[in-house]
Amino acid sequence: MNRLQVDSHRLRETAHWLYHESGLRSVNITGRDAWLIILARTCRMFAFGGTSLIMALFFTTLGFSDPQLGLFMSMTLAGDTVLSFLLTFMADSLGRRRVFFGSGLLMSISGLVFLYFENFWILLLAAVIGVISASGGDFGPFRAIEESVLSHLTNPQTRSDVLSWYVVTSNLGSAVGIEVAGRVIEELKRRDGWSEIRIYHAVFGAYIVMGVANMVFSCLMTDNCEITEPVVSIDEGAQVTQGLLSNSGEEAEDEIVPPTTESPVEQKKSRFAEISAKTRSVMYKLWFLLTVDCLADGMVSYTLTNYYLDRKFHLPKSQLGDLMSTNYILGSISTVFAGPLSRHLGLVNTMVFTHLPSSMAVLLFPVPQGIVLTVILLFIRGGLNNMDQAPRVALIAATVKPGERTAVMGITSTLRTLAALLGPSITGALADSDKFWVAFVAAGALRVAYDLGLWAMFINVKLHEHEESDQDTSKARRVADEEESTD
Repeated sequence: MNRLQVDSHRLRETAHWLYHESGLRSVNITGRDAWLIILARTCRMFAFGGTSLIMALFFTTLGFSDPQLGLFMSMTLAGDTVLSFLLTFMADSLGRRRVFFGSGLLMSISGLVFLYFENFWILLLAAVIGVISASGGDFGPFRAIEESVLSHLTNPQTRSDVLSWYVVTSNLGSAVGIEVAGRVIEELKRRDGWSEIRIYHAVFGAYIVMGVANMVFSCLMTDNCEITEPVVSIDEGAQVTQGLLSNSGEEAEDEIVPPTTESPVEQKKSRFAEISAKTRSVMYKLWFLLTVDCLADGMVSYTLTNYYLDRKFHLPKSQLGDLMSTNYILGSISTVFAGPLSRHLGLVNTMVFTHLPSSMAVLLFPVPQGIVLTVILLFIRGGLNNMDQAPRVALIAATVKPGERTAVMGITSTLRTLAALLGPSITGALADSDKFWVAFVAAGALRVAYDLGLWAMFINVKLHEHEESDQDTSKARRVADEEESTD
């Protein structure tokens, strides 16, 4: 009996340790809004995963050339850039939940167009003014605002864990989406009356459903997501002079919300003006590095990687779907460890030491002539590629003031998308001239340069300066959270 009690005690201790170290406790105590945001992105990435498998194949089946494919992907990213820029700078004044709802509506409308139309210019128009992921990445208006809200809902102790699970579940969504799409395509091919074009059209039906799901989730979110709704009482003088996070991770509002008498133009200027000179001096360096990284990612997005594998090895769609799904699952598993690694190694070291091997895998990707070594490099790339995402967002949140976060993350998202939109056109031209492999070599070299530059420029940057005065109250908050989690 005593031995059973000892074993039971050890089991509880192990479960408790895993609960804390995995970051699940941080997600749990952050609350319903964080869960809804994570679920919304998971559903969205399910749709994006499916389209990343078929987008290039859909266009080639319609008879579009490689340069047209590159143009489409670049123009889609350009539309996402404009939409993201406008919505992120208006999100705090319009209401973040309203922006989420509108973005979900645009996603559903775009999916509806791709479900029925085959004209290049109609599809391009729907992609530019709507929300279509041509590359499989999340370059639309959702991500920057979601990351800002999650940073708003968390504190320095929970932020990296919550953002890690935000990335983990999105990778799982992509994995399931691409796997389901591959299986559905192969199943429908075996049925009479289903042409290849009709099958690809059908895949976009999931896009509509997931857009509606995002609209529903936005309606279920609470006022805690909004920067204009204070959840806890903070001394007014402290808000004006310090602009600190409140004890529960909520942001101050008085210095952030423009006066109602301002014109829209004055409001936009005030959003830019909120970014202090000190923040800009840090962010200019990070923005430059991120544009280099995103140019590389745009050149070898998973949509283009699928296309490259299809051209080089002529794999069945179900097998291609299996490979990419496994790739995303590996990314999900590895990202679980991003939070614990960040706590032990630091944010910058975690970003660099996990991303650099992935960059080398991209650089070497065209070298193998057999499928086995190619797949190994693909899995190294995918397994480690996303481990820097949560630490990167946590790094930005730790170096800027709370009132600057939405604006800074909006600019970051816009610049990343602007850089990425050049990539597909470059790769399209290379593919058209039978030099597809050059895109991977160039992209890998750019990614390595980003990793080394990031380590050199940011390893000594001081973090959480704007949050240090809240340490005592933060400790009290953590004690309360601990008691709540054990109830």
